[in-house]
Amino acid sequence: MHKTTFLDWGVTEYQKAWEQQEQLFRQVMDTKLYNREREEADKKEIDHFLIFCEHPHVYTLGKSGTENNLLINAIQLQAKHASFVPTNRGGDITYHGPGQIVGYPIFDLEDFGLGLKQYIHSMEQAIIDAIADYGIKGSRLEGATGVWLDVDQPGKARKICAIGVKSSRYVTMHGFALNVNTNLEYFNYINPCGFVDKGVTSLQKELGREIDFEECKSLVRAKFEQVFGLQIIDQNK
Repeated sequence: MHKTTFLDWGVTEYQKAWEQQEQLFRQVMDTKLYNREREEADKKEIDHFLIFCEHPHVYTLGKSGTENNLLINAIQLQAKHASFVPTNRGGDITYHGPGQIVGYPIFDLEDFGLGLKQYIHSMEQAIIDAIADYGIKGSRLEGATGVWLDVDQPGKARKICAIGVKSSRYVTMHGFALNVNTNLEYFNYINPCGFVDKGVTSLQKELGREIDFEECKSLVRAKFEQVFGLQIIDQNK
């Protein structure tokens, strides 16, 4: 089991959440580098963090993305009460907003015995397991990250969860965004993750009803505990 501090930041501006992530990332990295110079008996326990939050309307662009996938200008962004932030995660452009569970695992993958591909695969699995409890079958799409629906039906593939991460010395940050009660209209103003021929969806759209957001967060957290073998320390209680 991996001791992991769970933090629920609630509704937090993207830039502030990014800065807070960076602080925790450096904390994990500092411990890791300290341990490399110490005998086994003198090593510190590695901290891991699992953070959930929601963001006000924001479009974020990954390092491998292009601003051309943002289809509206600055004035239109302002009219939509949205902001635009280039980031240091992988992937292309995506949208974050109210009704979306955004998760930031800050894990030392070496402590988990995972490579980056295995880590992303495990994160996808946790989401697949979570939405299965709602009767929705999620799967992976060849050549793309995230969790998708109906990938085997031509023209019907749609993404329900985006994934984009950063890893340095096997310490991770950034993470996933699961559409729960998300206003999907905001995806009309981008080519989501760079795709022009695939749609997006949410639990609310698939089930035709509003989802209990706190209940969904608890479920997703439980699946992360199971898939990654986490021993959660809840700092929100």
